[in-house]
Amino acid sequence: MALESHSQILVEEKPSVRILTLNRPKQLNALSLNMVTRLLQVFLAYEVDPTVKLVILKGQGRAFCAGGDVSAVVRDIGLGKWRRSADFMSLEYTLNYVMATYCKAQISILNGIVMGGGAGVCVHGRFRIATENTVFAMPETALGLFPDVGASYLLSRLSGFFGEYVGLTGARLNGAEMLACGLATHFVPSTRLTALQADLCKVGSSDPVTFASTILDAYTQHPHPERQSAFYRLDVIDKCFSRRTIEEIMSALEREATHKPDDWISATVEALKKASPASLKITLRSVRSQDASQACNDVKDKLTLIVLYKFQIREGRLQGVGQCLIRENRMVSHVMKGEISKDFVEGCRAILIDKDRNPKWEPRRLEDMKDIMVDKYFKRVEEEDGWEDLKLPPRKHLPASAIAKL
Repeated sequence: MALESHSQILVEEKPSVRILTLNRPKQLNALSLNMVTRLLQVFLAYEVDPTVKLVILKGQGRAFCAGGDVSAVVRDIGLGKWRRSADFMSLEYTLNYVMATYCKAQISILNGIVMGGGAGVCVHGRFRIATENTVFAMPETALGLFPDVGASYLLSRLSGFFGEYVGLTGARLNGAEMLACGLATHFVPSTRLTALQADLCKVGSSDPVTFASTILDAYTQHPHPERQSAFYRLDVIDKCFSRRTIEEIMSALEREATHKPDDWISATVEALKKASPASLKITLRSVRSQDASQACNDVKDKLTLIVLYKFQIREGRLQGVGQCLIRENRMVSHVMKGEISKDFVEGCRAILIDKDRNPKWEPRRLEDMKDIMVDKYFKRVEEEDGWEDLKLPPRKHLPASAIAKL
C-alpha cells in the first residue's frame, strides 16, 4: 500500500487503516512544529474519511516520543519571541483535544520512551499499547515547567494519589506499571508487534472499536510490576501525597523515612528537592483543588478519604479535558513569558543544554514561592496585546467515550 513521506511524519495507507510513524529518531521523535501541524491535519482529515476505520500511531527507533522540541521553544524565548513558543504549545494542546475527543479509534504503540508531550499524543487516545521497552515519565518539574498536554485531566483520574506522585516527582514507569495504573490499556511483547499490526489492518466494515479491542485482547499479557515498583507503595503515596501543600508532602515523606528507612522514599524526597519550587507549586494546584485537599487531610478514615478525594479533590477531576487544556494554556503562556519566574529557561539550560544538572531556581525555596505568585499562573495574560485564551475547535458527532471527557 502507499507510503507517504513528509520526512518527520511517515504515513502508510492500508485499505481501512492509516499508520503514522513519528520520524525523528535522533531527537527521540521530539515533536516539532512541523510534526504537530501535520498530525493535526491528518487526524482531522481521517475523521471525516469514511474509508479510514483505525489510526495507528508509533515512533521510529527507541522512542515513541520524548516530548516537545524544547530546544526550539527555548531558542525562541531567548530571541524575545515567547509568543511564538506559546503559539506552538497552543497548537499542541489543540491536537491533544482532537485526539481526546476523536470519533475513531486511535491505537498508540508505545515501544520505547514516552515523556512529556509524547504522553499527550498517545494517552488521550482509545488504545495505548505498552511493551517491555516502554519508559513513561512526566519530567516537567525538573525542567521548570509543569505536566501539561492535558496531564491535569489524565493524572487526576489515576487511582488514589498516584497522579500527584507521578506529576510532581517525574517518576519513571515501565510498561507493566503503565498497565497497572491505567495509563496503558494493553501490554504486548515487542516481538509480537508486527503480527499485531498486521491483524489490526484486517479491520473490515464491522465495528472497528470492537474489532480492535478483540484483536488487542488476544495479544495482551498481564505482567506484574516488579517488587521495587512504586505501585506497591500506594498506601504511602496516598498518605503523603494527599497533603495540602508541597511542604506538607515532603514533611510527610520524611516522617515515613524516619519510621522505616526506605530507598524509594529517599529517592522521592530527593526528586522533589531537585525540582523547581515554582513548578511544584503550580503543578499541585493544577492537578487538584486545595480546599478539597484540606478536607481530605481532616478525614482519618482512609475509605472516606479516597471517596471524598475521587469526587471533589482535584481541579482537574472537576473539569473536562477541554477546560483543563485551556487552563494549562494560560499557565504555559505565563511560563513562556517568564515574568513570574524564568525557571523553564534555566531548567532547560541545566538539564538539556549545558547538562551541568545544577539549575539555579528563582525563587530558590518553596516558602519563597508565595500563593499570590502561584495565582498569577492561572489568570489570563491580560496585559499582553492580542493574547487570547485557547480556542478549541468545535467537535460534532462524538462517541460516548469522547463526550464523557467534555
